[in-house]
Amino acid sequence: MKKIIYILTAILSFVPFHSCDYLDVVPDDIATLDHSFANRLEAEKFLFTCYSYIPETANVNANIGLCGADEIWTNRYRENDGLRVAKGQQNINDPFINYWEGKHGTGINLYNAIRDCNIFLEILEDASRVPDLSLTMRRRWICEVKFLKAYYHFYLFKMYGPIVIADKNIPIDATTEEVRVKRATVDEVVHYISDLYDESLGDPNRTDLPEKITNPQLEMGRITRDVVLSMKARLWVYAASPLFNPKQGDTDYQNFKDKDNVFLFPQSYDPDKWIKAKEACEAALTAAEIAGVRPYTFITEKSLPEETMTEMRIRNSFADDEWSSELIWGLTGSGRRGNDNLQARAMARINPAAALNNAVANDELNPTIQITKFYYTKNGVPVSEDKTWLSGRSETDIVTIKPDYKNNLVEGYDIAAMHVEREPRFYANLAFDGSIWYMENSTAPTMWSVKCRIGGQQAKLGTDWFSLTGYWPKKLVNWKYVINQEYGSRVLRDYPWPEMRLCDLYLLYAETLCETGDLGKAIEYIDKVREKAGLQGIVESWTNYSNQPNKFNTQGGLRDIIKQERTIEFMFEGHRYWDVRRWKDLHKLNQIIQGWDVEQETPDAYYRPKNIFIQGFVTPRDYFSPLSEQALIVNPNLVQNPGW
Repeated sequence: MKKIIYILTAILSFVPFHSCDYLDVVPDDIATLDHSFANRLEAEKFLFTCYSYIPETANVNANIGLCGADEIWTNRYRENDGLRVAKGQQNINDPFINYWEGKHGTGINLYNAIRDCNIFLEILEDASRVPDLSLTMRRRWICEVKFLKAYYHFYLFKMYGPIVIADKNIPIDATTEEVRVKRATVDEVVHYISDLYDESLGDPNRTDLPEKITNPQLEMGRITRDVVLSMKARLWVYAASPLFNPKQGDTDYQNFKDKDNVFLFPQSYDPDKWIKAKEACEAALTAAEIAGVRPYTFITEKSLPEETMTEMRIRNSFADDEWSSELIWGLTGSGRRGNDNLQARAMARINPAAALNNAVANDELNPTIQITKFYYTKNGVPVSEDKTWLSGRSETDIVTIKPDYKNNLVEGYDIAAMHVEREPRFYANLAFDGSIWYMENSTAPTMWSVKCRIGGQQAKLGTDWFSLTGYWPKKLVNWKYVINQEYGSRVLRDYPWPEMRLCDLYLLYAETLCETGDLGKAIEYIDKVREKAGLQGIVESWTNYSNQPNKFNTQGGLRDIIKQERTIEFMFEGHRYWDVRRWKDLHKLNQIIQGWDVEQETPDAYYRPKNIFIQGFVTPRDYFSPLSEQALIVNPNLVQNPGW
């Protein structure tokens, strides 16, 4: 019988077969294709295997975006592979979070994923195979796997730039030179992925791929038309961005060639890519509307203060354990793996009855001081621009919390002035000394508080149970997470990891509108995000409160606003790592990572910024992950990314 052929081994380096659970239905590592496609049930297992390679986006050791930039730090006892990248420790001998070969920890060989997708498509496109599979279901499965194949290519593309396109599995009798495939150019990769996304929509005269999921209990997380079109929009925004579409004078990758002297990067700027990105966003927005995707609204029978309702609307648009109304693609299988662990790492010891319960509240993921400064003031403008904020005080001056702020901050408690009068997302996404942390099992007005100066419940405990910076990413924790009094006991409500949500599509579209000159319409879509966040629109906020009141009237000014809005809205979701690279803003991360002096008791001593680490990214080297030395030895036709 025909055996499964591991066809890309010679291109890369040998990696054992790897598969992860998806919907808890994955076939065994069987040796024959005939058995894998003997009937509908077996073929469906192979379909879920194709899904199972989706990277574990909720895992700090698998998602380089979670800790690889400057948003989250940990103490030395809690380091992860993403943080090692943020510290400049990436290497070519054994690269961290390696998706080219699948080595080092939880990295997955995405070429194995593509290989299995190719096998699936080759079999399913033969109408004589899997005879008990209906034509309608066959067409749908083919569309899903074509999408996954495109998505895996895109994941590799954003990590490594020019990649090997694996459109077909290489025959077993291929020559050595046929196996040693070269990297394709940036434009070839983009057009290949885009065309594959188009193919995954199926016949335009039929609905081969559903517009929305009609069986939520069994199919949530499966691919729909709005998912395909949204990911195509993201692809084209990447393709149009400065990293992949260099403007005149940008020579970072101008001389990057393969072994045949073929330029791998575009040699000139192409403004039409922004037009294609805009059109792709418009198609995705239309599909999302048809699918019923809409801004999230928090509903509860509890009587909560207005500020708490706003906070819950913000938090649950990301971490709702139900399927959020603004979720376009949520990862419910392997992509969510590690979600419970992530919540424990982000959690503080807020239950007074379980203050020493370290096992389920690890205090491990700690936002940095500098990332908190991206959040706006209550007036919806940057802290550096607000004409009224602080009223002559410095950021570290100590102020006493007034009763007006009791739903976000501990009344009568002394904190730094920079934590007062900030926008709702600041209080929804962050916990810190003197803040309120509302959970389902806490009751207003006695909602749980965070006090992490020495003597407080969340203060440093031992050598490694504490927040290194004095912050926690509250956003990552579902509001129904319960720490019980018994040691190691918790009640966890998992949530689908948002790979694409409506606010992302709004801001991608706003970015394309800005770059194509339609500033007014761009502002309209930014304001949709701000409205959900409880803020006034761009025009009102900047006109009334900013010392740069005309900033939104220029393309450069609005571009900066969009960048900050994306940074705020998607804080801790893993987007910033990729955004600063595609914008070619990585140099802005060369800074001193700071936290508060968490070993102090008095507010004056505690609120002194303490240096933790000096980041030193190297450009253009660190815009892309390196290929390993072993991959280059196995396939001498590959070339290394510049700088490595």
